[in-house]
Amino acid sequence: MIYDTTVIGGGPSGLMSAISAAEHGAQTLLLEKGGKLGTKLAISGGGRCNVTNRLSQDEIIKHIPGNGKFMYSPFSVFNNEDIITFFENLGVALKEEDHGRMFPVSNSAKSVVNALIDQLKKLKVEVRMQTPVEAIHYGETHHTILLKDGNKIDTRTVIIAVGGKSVPYTGSTGDGYAWAKKAGHTITELYPTEVALTSKESFIQNKSLQGLSLRDIALSVLNKKGKTIITHQMDMIFTHFGISGPAVLRCSQYAVKEFMKGRNPVTMHLDALPAENEQQLIQQLAKEMKDNPKKAMKNLLKGLVPERLLEFLYKQLDINEDQKAGEVSNETLRNLIHSMKNFTFSVHGSLPIEKAFVTGGGVAIKEIVPNTMQSKLMSGLYFCGEILDIHGYTGGYNITCALVTGRIAGMNAALEAPTKVTSA
Repeated sequence: MIYDTTVIGGGPSGLMSAISAAEHGAQTLLLEKGGKLGTKLAISGGGRCNVTNRLSQDEIIKHIPGNGKFMYSPFSVFNNEDIITFFENLGVALKEEDHGRMFPVSNSAKSVVNALIDQLKKLKVEVRMQTPVEAIHYGETHHTILLKDGNKIDTRTVIIAVGGKSVPYTGSTGDGYAWAKKAGHTITELYPTEVALTSKESFIQNKSLQGLSLRDIALSVLNKKGKTIITHQMDMIFTHFGISGPAVLRCSQYAVKEFMKGRNPVTMHLDALPAENEQQLIQQLAKEMKDNPKKAMKNLLKGLVPERLLEFLYKQLDINEDQKAGEVSNETLRNLIHSMKNFTFSVHGSLPIEKAFVTGGGVAIKEIVPNTMQSKLMSGLYFCGEILDIHGYTGGYNITCALVTGRIAGMNAALEAPTKVTSA
């Protein structure tokens, strides 16, 4: 037999494209090499599944630094509000949290994954688990998918939805790039994004700040002239190998791109008190020190930044923390506050792509029709999800791209299938 549409990959974009293809009348087959569907959905949002984001379309695109503008066209067909309606129609009630992030009311990713699997069954999508694909032979009237077990599948249209190279235990091991190349597609350089950064700084090596969490700081990546490339104001943590946490993940791709240009190390700038004006803070503390000359300096500064950071800065600047406020020079105070607002340090690398949350790079978007997700180089071939050279920050942006591109790929593959008359 010959299928209308075959989807390879049972992640967010694959599930959505299989449902979409079947809804649009295609006899649909879904191939998944692992033993579970929706593994990446199940771990997203800390196991609660951040299905999309409710910010405006322009804001969402701002949060997709990797070719986000490409998404304007797909969003004109199916967007984040449509994703919300789609899940609510499947009986998954959603709620909005900080920064527009949308979660199931159940707080369980399982409810999202199960609703998608139930919909596949309802639409009679044939699902084959533990079915790895070896290769795709492209033809004029149909394509033949060669399975690792030697079996073959004939299909009028094929959707490649196998993800990137990050989080490989979910099944994203980069299999799809070779199939895309065979069809003539360009794969742009792959690199880790949303990834922790490593540092050889002595305070990292001797673990003096390990485990220190900083709330609502401003972290920046500096270019080689010391100018800011990007700043993110969020939380971060010092680790045994470098730095991690939301602000670091968001800044990471900009540091990684600098490494890719051959620059190493890259300078990071940390402002531990982004809401405070440096000069005003110095004046305010100088007055308090003058008014309380017998008070220990460390007691006057308590609560300004976490104690461990304060102790670290005292050591860095060779300040006696037990000094009385009256004994501290204005210059010492200035240096200390300046360090809190301008702590610079070097990063020397990132964790590998397998440890990243998201893959940067992939199938070149200039070779994809944006409002159909069809290959410009091969008829009957579609791409969706993280295999494409599109990446966003964490917070529901990548899943939004996966679901939107999946929906459009499935619909258009189903519409194209009947036009491909298979020769006898």
